[in-house]
Amino acid sequence: MEKKSFRNSALFLAQAGMIAAIYVVLTVFINAFNLANGAIQIRLSEALCILPVFTPAAIPGLFIGCLISNTVTGCVIWDIVFGSIATLLGAVGTYLLRKTKFVCTLPPVIANMIVVPFVLRYAYGVGDAHWFLVATIGIGEVISCCIVGMILKAVLSKYRYQIFRQEEAI
Repeated sequence: MEKKSFRNSALFLAQAGMIAAIYVVLTVFINAFNLANGAIQIRLSEALCILPVFTPAAIPGLFIGCLISNTVTGCVIWDIVFGSIATLLGAVGTYLLRKTKFVCTLPPVIANMIVVPFVLRYAYGVGDAHWFLVATIGIGEVISCCIVGMILKAVLSKYRYQIFRQEEAI
């Protein structure tokens, strides 16, 4: 019994770590085009918020990946903390709605539309209207989570048991 739970925890940690690393790489890449942070952002790494559909290890992986990404891309502490919490809330929401076809892509969009405009206004002093920030963040999240995320989900669904191996499949 101990060996089985060790396998599960090792698999969980490995999956979470790989997801965090991929999130960081994608964010650093898109940051080179000034699209990872700011009023207009299309953070392609947010497409990974679809991964809780396949494995609960994606929840801490996305949170840690966002935390590291926000740190290495030079975000202020409030963005590091609250931006990462928004991704965490979105990942948890995706996991809870994982059995739905499209609705599972909406929690990260909603969480970021609520949290990030406040971060931009109060932590960075962005002077744009609040609703403009909600709209621009929402559009970027829809592109990343709903469009790219659904494409990613469709591709990964074909290989889910090979990539996101669970104990039963071992």
